[in-house]
Amino acid sequence: MGVLKIGTCSWNYPSWVGLVYSKKCSRSSGYLKEYSEKYRTVEIDSWFYKLPAEKEVSEYLNAVDKDFVFSCKVSNRITLTHLREYKKSFKTLYTNADFLSPDIFKTYINSIQPMIPRIGLIMLEFEYLSRDKMSSLSQFISCLDEFLGTTDPSLPLAIETRNKNYLQKEYFEFLKERNIGHVFSEKLYMPHIYDVYERFGDLLTQQSTIRLLGGDRKAIEEKTAGRWDTIVEEKKDLNLIAAMIKDLTRSGKTVHVYVNNHYEGSAPLTINKIMQITEK
Repeated sequence: MGVLKIGTCSWNYPSWVGLVYSKKCSRSSGYLKEYSEKYRTVEIDSWFYKLPAEKEVSEYLNAVDKDFVFSCKVSNRITLTHLREYKKSFKTLYTNADFLSPDIFKTYINSIQPMIPRIGLIMLEFEYLSRDKMSSLSQFISCLDEFLGTTDPSLPLAIETRNKNYLQKEYFEFLKERNIGHVFSEKLYMPHIYDVYERFGDLLTQQSTIRLLGGDRKAIEEKTAGRWDTIVEEKKDLNLIAAMIKDLTRSGKTVHVYVNNHYEGSAPLTINKIMQITEK
């Protein structure tokens, strides 16, 4: 049997008081200790928008025990092919000089160095790449290949693509050859992860990642009004996702599952449902 590690996408939600937390805290690190007593892994989402700070890394490490596992997203400074410059009523798209920059990536890795032994997953999340940003899957693979050739092969890297047209045999074969994980992303405009798994499950590495992100973010935010303690959009196919998780663990994989509040309205309650199904 493999190993299942399940947690949430971020954790700094005061509305989880009563579900996960006993009281409100003024800092996100304040919640983390109590979070780690209920879940054994978490995704650090905030580093996607900034390079990690040394103080923050230290605070997170000090809040949890040595067996707790972090997942983190690489800064979008590295994964954005283009940047937008807004001026009055128009915007200009220009090339990001730091796209897949080995130097910026090394800066990122150096900043989280004390945490490396406790990191189970380092994700490179790419936005949907239209043809004016990336001409083809072959070009995307070529860019990744060049970048990965500069990285430490011992790092637990995984790729999340938002291009459903990239989910082809060529892509999965490339990742397997490089021993890079694929991130199954259950979200708007992407095929269901269990359908992708059925097609390409035999091309996965030892570690698999599932992110349950949900549909229309604005719509669910209006339903919840910023409170994430109730299921407001129940997913009828959760049993199929749970079956995928069980199949992966039965095959000996290490499976990381991260649930977003936007998936059903409350990540902790969704996790409860998944665990009830998978434990049957």
